[in-house]
Amino acid sequence: MKAKKNNPITLEQFKDKNYGKRGTQKREQLEAGYQHFKIGFLLQEARLEKGLTQEELADRVGTTKSYISKIENDVKEVRISTLQKIVEVGLGGRLQLSILL
Repeated sequence: MKAKKNNPITLEQFKDKNYGKRGTQKREQLEAGYQHFKIGFLLQEARLEKGLTQEELADRVGTTKSYISKIENDVKEVRISTLQKIVEVGLGGRLQLSILL
């Protein structure tokens, strides 16, 4: 049996091939969706690192466990001011944003 030739591609090459180049509608939808997922994932990761349950975090910031869960699971978008409160008040951290051009 012949061995398969292994030609790995980068993530950017995969996205270009399957979703088009940056600037196309399909690709921009993919990138936007990734950013929402990333925020939820980062929030969950920070919460777990602090040893908090969703309910404990929600209590600290005056919201519900359900709301925290929806943010972490990309069901609900979060306002920057709310995210800042969750990070600073709930997790004792600091929110940093950047714009890349």
